[in-house]
Amino acid sequence: MSRFPIKITVPASTANLGPGFDSIGLAVNRYLTLIVDKANQWSFQANSGNLEGIPAGKDNLIYQVAEHIAQLKGKQLAPYTVQMESTIPLARGLGSSASAIVAGIELANQVLDLQLMVTEKVRLASLWEGHPDNVSPSIYGGLTIGTHTENETDVVHVGVPEIELVLLVPPDELKTKVARGILPEELPFRKAIRGSSVANVLVAAIFQKNWELVGKMMARDEFHQPFRGQLIPHLQDVMEYVQKNTEAYGAALSGAGPTMLCLVPASKGKFIQQVLQEQYPAFEVEILQPDTQGLHVEYVLNGRKKEIS
Repeated sequence: MSRFPIKITVPASTANLGPGFDSIGLAVNRYLTLIVDKANQWSFQANSGNLEGIPAGKDNLIYQVAEHIAQLKGKQLAPYTVQMESTIPLARGLGSSASAIVAGIELANQVLDLQLMVTEKVRLASLWEGHPDNVSPSIYGGLTIGTHTENETDVVHVGVPEIELVLLVPPDELKTKVARGILPEELPFRKAIRGSSVANVLVAAIFQKNWELVGKMMARDEFHQPFRGQLIPHLQDVMEYVQKNTEAYGAALSGAGPTMLCLVPASKGKFIQQVLQEQYPAFEVEILQPDTQGLHVEYVLNGRKKEIS
């Protein structure tokens, strides 16, 4: 019996939580979905508005990643057709490219029967992306904390926090390349120490589930938010308003932005969403939940699905 078609599902992610720059990430319940089946030539068909303009051939990022993995493993990719759907907005700070990278690795894993371990998927994805903050939660689900170099990648899967998330999504995109380009090449030594201490307290507070302290540390980042605030002039106002006028724990940029993320107590999301929508009517304000499952794959047999990983 053929193993195909298969369905590959990859969650979106939010990175950094403020001072956890290029290190901390949380998977959220927005998804990139692929239906993969055998074909005579490669094709990628976008079936949702969030994928408008995505390449339909071998210049698609998912194919490029899959082909890279095949070359690393000394194998050749046979052609497949890939139906794509996504609820992840592009260039809004929810790890859309990281989800595509993870999807490409899993595509190669499935069609070449590589039987990659989870840690190897994280390593390969981090090498392509350059850091583990988005790709690792998309693979594991929940919250991850990691560090990455050219020689090794170490990631801790923290689990799934019992919180909700409220996102404020501005109408304009912000390309990651632009958001990274505004960052300085160096930080003064004392500022780097302050930034490191804030990040350390953030991590300790996460493990203690002290979300009030997590929220406090989110606003005290020294590594990227002070600089990206020049591109997102409402950032400081949002962080201060959320902290002073709502029951949210705190707010920070989601990844490189421009989306801003609020961590809120479970069951409080709807009320806080309403408050923020009234305060910031120009923004799209959404409620998200942490994703619990991460990357997973299912057979699609006669319209029925059977999970395989």
